[in-house]
This record gives sequence, C-alpha cells and structure tokens, in this order.
Amino acid sequence: MINIFENNIRNLWKFSVIPGIEESTFNKVLERFYDLGISGLVRENIQNSLDGKVPGESNPVIVTIKTGKVNKNDIPGLEDIKDRISCLIGRNNYTKETIEHMQNKMNAEEIDFISFEDFNTKGLTGAKNGQSYDPKDTWGIYAYNKGVHSEEEDTSLEKARGGSHGIGKIASNAASELHMMYFANCDDQGNKHLGGTVQLIEHKYKEKYYRSTGYFTDIKKIENNEERFYPYENTFNEVFEKNTRGLKIIIPFLRKQFNSEKDIIKSVCDSFFIAILENKLEVIVNDKTINRKTIKKYITDKNYYIQEISEIKDEFTPLYLNTYMNNKPSVIKIKDMNKEYCFKLYFNYNEAITKGRMAIIRTIGMKIEDKKITGNVNKPFNAILIPESIAEDAFLKSLENESHTELSCEHIKDQELQKNAKRFINNISKEMKKIIEAEIKKSNPTDGVMDTKEILYIVENQFKQELSESLGTVKINKGDKEKTIVKVNQDLPKKKEPKDKNDKDKKKEKKKPVKKVKKPKIEEQEKQDDEETSIEKLTRYNTYPDRVKRLIIRDKEYIKFDFTDSPEIKNAKVCDIALAVIDGMGEEYANEFNLKNNYEHIIDKATEAKCKIDNNLIKDVKIVKGNVQIELKLKDNYNKALKFMYYVEV
Repeated sequence: MINIFENNIRNLWKFSVIPGIEESTFNKVLERFYDLGISGLVRENIQNSLDGKVPGESNPVIVTIKTGKVNKNDIPGLEDIKDRISCLIGRNNYTKETIEHMQNKMNAEEIDFISFEDFNTKGLTGAKNGQSYDPKDTWGIYAYNKGVHSEEEDTSLEKARGGSHGIGKIASNAASELHMMYFANCDDQGNKHLGGTVQLIEHKYKEKYYRSTGYFTDIKKIENNEERFYPYENTFNEVFEKNTRGLKIIIPFLRKQFNSEKDIIKSVCDSFFIAILENKLEVIVNDKTINRKTIKKYITDKNYYIQEISEIKDEFTPLYLNTYMNNKPSVIKIKDMNKEYCFKLYFNYNEAITKGRMAIIRTIGMKIEDKKITGNVNKPFNAILIPESIAEDAFLKSLENESHTELSCEHIKDQELQKNAKRFINNISKEMKKIIEAEIKKSNPTDGVMDTKEILYIVENQFKQELSESLGTVKINKGDKEKTIVKVNQDLPKKKEPKDKNDKDKKKEKKKPVKKVKKPKIEEQEKQDDEETSIEKLTRYNTYPDRVKRLIIRDKEYIKFDFTDSPEIKNAKVCDIALAVIDGMGEEYANEFNLKNNYEHIIDKATEAKCKIDNNLIKDVKIVKGNVQIELKLKDNYNKALKFMYYVEV
C-alpha cells in the first residue's frame, strides 16, 4: 500500500501527503472559536468533561484549569511544527498576516499555556488500538477524526451529552498562537498516552505537498503493508502528564487575550452556574475553587460582576443566581408543530431590572444562551428555563448551533425539521410574553391606567385603543423583528361631545386654566442665534394633569398637550416645553432632569422634524389647533418611574 504519510522517524508530528495544494486558507472554524474568546474555550472543554462522567459516579466532575509557563524544550515535537510553519506560504492578506504572526511567536523561550484536567471521568478508550475505526475505541475517534464525535451506547446518556457537532475540539487549537493542542489520557486500566493536533494550511515541505492538519502520533505498519496511527506512550514533561483516569487538554502558546484568570472564572460561572449549584461540577482555577458552596462568593463580588441591578445590561449571571436561589420553579409548556415539551421555569419580576433575559440550560447544567424574548428585551424580568426530561433536553440539543451558544434552525438542512425548529423557537417567546405580561398586570393592578396625578403610564397591550384615538399605528413584522410606524395627522377631528342640558355640570368638567409662572434661573443662559425661525417666548405656563397625556411604548414616549380651551396658548404657533421632576412628596426640582442625558432625540409629530434642545428646553414645537404632540426616544438609562410637571413657554 502506498505510504501517504511522512515517514521520518525523527518527526513526532505526522501530516498526510497529497498530490498538490488545493486549499490555501486556514480552517474557518478556527476564526469562529477565536471570536468566542476564553468563554468558548472554557465552555467546550468543561462540556466535554461533563459528557465523560463515569456512569453511576455520585461525586461531581472535577475540572482543574491551570495557567503558567513551560520551556520550549519541554514541548514535544515543537521543532517539527516550527519547520512546517517556516515553509508556509499565504495566498491572501489574512493568511499572510496569520503566518507572519505565527512565525513571530514560535521562537519564544518561555511559552504560556493553559490546561484542563478532569477527574471522575472515563477518559478515552482503546488508545492501545490506535486508529482502529471501532466505534467503541473513543481514542481513535477523538484523536484522528474531524467533524465526528463518539456516541454513547446508552441512548439516554447520548441525548444528555452537551456535544454533538464534533467540531468543538478545534476550540483548543484556536486558543493557541500556533494552532496546536495536546491531549493526555489515562484509561480505566492505567494506560497513559499523549496525542495532539495542529491546524496549518496545505503546504509544500521538502518537495512534497501535505494536508493542513498534523497529528502528534506514531505510525506503524500492520497487515498487508497498511499503515495506521498509534499514540505515543506518555513519558513527557509533567505539564503533559495525566496520572489518573480521565483526560487532560494542554494548549501551548496561549493567546494573551485568553490568559486571564478573572475571565476564566467568570466564564465558568456564566456557562455552568447551574451544574455547579446542582453539585454536578466543581472547577479549580489555579488555586481558586468554584463549587456549590463558593460560587456565590464570586458571582456576588463586585470585582467580577456589576452588582447594581439597574446597571446589569450585558452579564446576567448575578440576576440568574438570585432568580434560581429565591424562586420556586413552575412548569411551562412549549409546542413545536407536532409535540408539546415541558420545562421548569424560574421567573423573577423586578422593576429595577432594565434588560430582560432568560437563560436556557441543558440538563448537564450548561447554559446555551441569554435568550432575548421578542418584544420584551427591556422588560423588568429575569428567568431560567431547564428541560424537565431527556426528551426536552434532546430536542434542545438538536437546536444548538455548533458552538453551543444559541438555539437556531439555520444549521438544520431538512426543510420540514427547520420549519419545526423555527416554530418552537418562536413559541418560546410567545409563551414567555404571556407570563411577562401577566406579571406586569399583577404588579400594576389597575384597569390599564396607573394614575399618578402628573403622569399616565399605560401597559402596552391595554392602551392600544386609547393610543389609536390620537395616533395611527402600523406594525411591521419580519422574523423576530417588530417595527412600529406612527403616523400623526395634523388636523385631528375633535370628538363631538353629547349635549349636556345641565350647564353647571358642564362647567365642573371644564379643564383647569393654565397658570402663568416665573421662569427658573438657568446658569450660563445661551443667546438665541436664529431669531428668524424662533419666535420670542416671554411667558411660561404650567400645565395641569388633565391637559397632558403621556404614553410609554418600549423605548419611546409620546406626550400630548391639549390647549384647545386655553386662550393663552391655543392661538400661538409654536412653543417651548420644559420638564421638572416631582418627587414622592410632591416637591419640584426644576433643573434636576437633563433632557440630553435621557433622550436620544425628540420628534415634533406635527412636522416629523427633530426638535432642538437648548438650555434644557424642547424648542419650537408646533401648536396645531391647540394641540402639541411630541415623540421622545428613550436612552437605556431612562427611569420610566419618574413623575413630571410640564411647562410651556409661548
């Protein structure tokens, strides 16, 4: 049989010979996992350890993560890889830059590394059989096959596994400056072996052409002169040792951005807080232990996470911890096109929360994603969704993308299955929306309007009718995105009031007249530059609550002023508007609220033009038949609970 492998006994790494170069780029999956950073690396390796737990083992899986330095002479076969990298030739700018970067890094004396060593796990089997192609020999599958993962004979165990795509192994290569990684294995019989992979590009070396992937392995001839890979017995430096049953991943030339103990600890907590709290997992990062007794210490530490609830907008683990520890789960049912699935739902409603997210968790205790609920991303809730059984977990597993960071239907090729997956994912938001809206109603027990004297705050699904009286709305849906277009007619027809014979009662219902007030003193008053377009305003009036309607929809606020029976204002063409904050005691603070700090922009609905903000005034808003309408785009830090007194200058 033709020898397709380089057969130099001094070379510890093996590359397959090919007729010529066809692919001149690096594996695209490398870039994908590189972009995920340390969180992707931690997630992949700990997930593999959880998948490898010894059946029937009552103790948690333990993963020890170590970072440090190793001398270049202690890295097996490094000179082989340096020779290969030296002969690489890039065919485009990205490849050239990557090769140059590798060549600049490969000659360092002391090399940064990270290792992941697990305990109470099975390790890989059949290493002594090498490249056997037997599905029971997991060493051969893990070491020599790309895009494939070994499957459990027990179908329930296989469904509960975190991995399934078979490409997560390359996450370790992506963390290395030279795209290289090693794995040390000790099986149940105490056999110790060391393997490894390196991801380069197809290249020419000593007048022959080779594939991009190299294997740290020996090669032996068997029957019929056939050659197969066999692993090296592990007699290498202690950094590469594995003396107890299980697997150890070693990544030399660790990228600087991956080498942060704080980020490693946060990645462990972010992805595996449920596994740790349920005592399925314990992680030791250098000298710091993260288990069910200590994890709270890290998640509630302001040096690791933001603790102020209203400021949590990107990292939601502190909220998840509180939700899980302080709320009893309920059962939520979510359907696809054919079946109904049951999940445990931990739900927390808190007005201080500014970004609503739901953690979707696998039964092994690994978080898939911080799920955004369509139309509710800024609602004050936090939730955790966990499958009730293996059936639900297996379905979630089928929806994971290849990096285990999102539920998706894009990777599903069968059109019917893809359609079914999309239905299920959409129904998650649909069911959660019901729960969120019910909780809002429960927390705001009104008929749809919460009268706070100076403001009207109206729950979205209950103010549609009132909104339509003054605003024409059109909703456009495309996938998960919803866009609301608001159309305002300048000449709004006034509703005809039924004739009331009792004039006295009519007078009682008449709105309070506006009241002239003095302007507050404003420091550093600026001069008006554009006197032609800005009409001079000399008089300020306060507006009573019955003249103001205020509606909040997601990240927009709509305010309407009715001065139709106010002779002081209705005949004016434009006005300026000022806001003063009112506290719980009714005390007014004229200059405490900064318009520019709280609103992205303000639209005059009569002209659809952006309003100028000057000296904390909304300038030159058009008055149409005694009515003023403005739309305000809220910033993320805006406090929807504030109460205001409104002033109009004409």
